[in-house]
Amino acid sequence: MKQVVIIGGGASGLTAAITAARNGKDVTIIEKNNKCGKKLLITGNGKCNFWNQDQNINHYHSSTPDILKNFITKERQNTVLNFFDSLGLVPKIKNGYYYPFSNQASSIQNILLQECQKLNIQIINDVNVEEIIKKDCFIINPNKENIKTKNIILATGSKAAPKTGSDGSGYDLAKKLGHSIIHPLPSLVQLKGNETYFKNWSGIRCDVIANLYIDNTFAKKELGEIQLTDYGVSGICIFNLSSKAAIALNNHQKVTLKINFMPFTQNPKQYLKTLNQNAYKKTISELLEGFLHYKLIDIILKKANIKRNIPLNTLSENELNNLIKTLTEFELKINMTHTLDHAQVCSGGVPLTEINSQTLESLKTKNLYFTGEIIDIDGDCGGYNLGWAWMSGIIAGKNVK
Repeated sequence: MKQVVIIGGGASGLTAAITAARNGKDVTIIEKNNKCGKKLLITGNGKCNFWNQDQNINHYHSSTPDILKNFITKERQNTVLNFFDSLGLVPKIKNGYYYPFSNQASSIQNILLQECQKLNIQIINDVNVEEIIKKDCFIINPNKENIKTKNIILATGSKAAPKTGSDGSGYDLAKKLGHSIIHPLPSLVQLKGNETYFKNWSGIRCDVIANLYIDNTFAKKELGEIQLTDYGVSGICIFNLSSKAAIALNNHQKVTLKINFMPFTQNPKQYLKTLNQNAYKKTISELLEGFLHYKLIDIILKKANIKRNIPLNTLSENELNNLIKTLTEFELKINMTHTLDHAQVCSGGVPLTEINSQTLESLKTKNLYFTGEIIDIDGDCGGYNLGWAWMSGIIAGKNVK
């Protein structure tokens, strides 16, 4: 009989394996892909943004935010960089974002697998865990591999990016072992609408303030670059709004994005008037081209019902106010998120109320532990989801019996 079996050889599974093995446990990883750490290779556009210096808990989200602080603690955050120091990884830090110095995600994958090899961690690849039976011990795939173990760590990931092996099978395993599942929804994903002008603004990138409204009530704000696409909007600040949008859409609520294309000023009307005074005989479209993409100008002026070839000072006060409103509160109705194929992570999963926050052991089934995305915790863009993967892997690996 095995002592510890970890199902899933992603970021949290590998971390849990290394931590448990360093604590003297006999560890086996079962991975459905032909190699562990496959999803790591696509994070951070292949550079693997594995951590962020800003570890404010507001960057982490859960359906039960009141107890999230019991899972994400300063002490646990401090263990992550110590863990990577122990692996010999040299970080490159840019604006608080941590990358491997090589700028290659494969460096993290390789360094984790090398440590597993040094610790004699057995890795069984190309095995899909379809069934777990709990008797005196756990029996994994009783009609096939028939692997018996005292402890299991479920590190199977979510349903996001299924091409990397995250097909949501861990949710079914957790259910059969007594757990409920908060419905998984796409997070860190693009938002879609149904406007005819999308084909005209596709490919534009711009810095904005993006405000999310749910049933006409302000929900969240993000400042940063967005990408305008033929289906709607993308970019990091959109990703950071997407979890709340997905949950609201799933609850059949109205989701609206209000985009401020003039984030550089708190007085846009005065800014435009001053710009007009300093410019020499410019039309409105020429004036706006000082800070907007020309394709976007046509869309904004059409939405505001203002002719493009007239001077700014010929507008009535109502017309000027309408132009300002369109520039700073450009309203976009969101109909859906992009699919799970495009999502980086999921919200939802095993509820925090069913997990011991100190050990990550199940409160439903003894000797069952959870790590990473299968737990109802997701983070913003910028290394937070991997941050939780490392933290949870260290906690479970340290506490597994």
